[in-house]
Amino acid sequence: MPWPNPAVPSPMVALAGWCPLSPAGAETIQILVEPPWTPPVLWDRVTLTCQGSGTAGATAWYKDGERWGQEGRDHFTVTERGTYECYRPDTGRSPPVTVSNDPLVLQVPVRALLEGDTVTLRCRGWKNRTVTSVSFYREGKELMGLPDGTELSLSPLQLNHSGRYSCRGWVEYWTSEKWWQSVPVTVTVHVAAGVSGALLFLLLLMGVIVAWHRRHRVAARKNQERAPPDPQIPPEEGEVLYTHVVVTKRAGVSPRATTLQDPQVTYAELRGPQGQPQEAADIYWNVQ
Repeated sequence: MPWPNPAVPSPMVALAGWCPLSPAGAETIQILVEPPWTPPVLWDRVTLTCQGSGTAGATAWYKDGERWGQEGRDHFTVTERGTYECYRPDTGRSPPVTVSNDPLVLQVPVRALLEGDTVTLRCRGWKNRTVTSVSFYREGKELMGLPDGTELSLSPLQLNHSGRYSCRGWVEYWTSEKWWQSVPVTVTVHVAAGVSGALLFLLLLMGVIVAWHRRHRVAARKNQERAPPDPQIPPEEGEVLYTHVVVTKRAGVSPRATTLQDPQVTYAELRGPQGQPQEAADIYWNVQ
């Protein structure tokens, strides 16, 4: 009895088969897998259910890109390996799900993988054949120091656990064994909702504070630019303001004199508050 041909790996295995939430108001459909493992395998008697918006009675199915039977049914049990999609007129096609019949598969639970959780990946032989000498790989590099067995436990999950995983091992078939390696499956770890919510709140709060400070600085700068200069106080009645003083020597005075005799002072007249100059007798006088 020959080995089954490996199924073509699905490009939609990200998030361990979990379909992310759509934007608010968007109408979508997706395929639910039972039992909830990805990739699903033919020998598990997998049931596919088309779930989401639209009329269940209008459901159509596609297999390997072509219109397939099961018209009007929202679920069925898979009997052939391949890539399946469901369709409804109001929402279009769902993301594809590939049912495998490979000699060796690495399965991941179909659910959202959140930081801090525990997840177990299991390496399985075709129709539950015995698998020995199992090794696990991440991004093509073997993971060292793991205990013997067909399961890989990641606990607690961290963001750096995200990546493409596969397994390799001896698979028993009748009286002989052979090395097989699984098709890689993508594991994506997400930040827990509480952590992401708190982080989002802090980011929003910081943004509000920065925006407030920036707006306050701009407003202060504009107010400063618009503020009128300080008004000059006009002189009071009878008051004389000096703009400059020029001191000159009197003719005939010795240059060796240490004190100035009768210095001549020149004044500049500023008009008073009434706009009229004061009397000369009130403004000019000789400094003794």
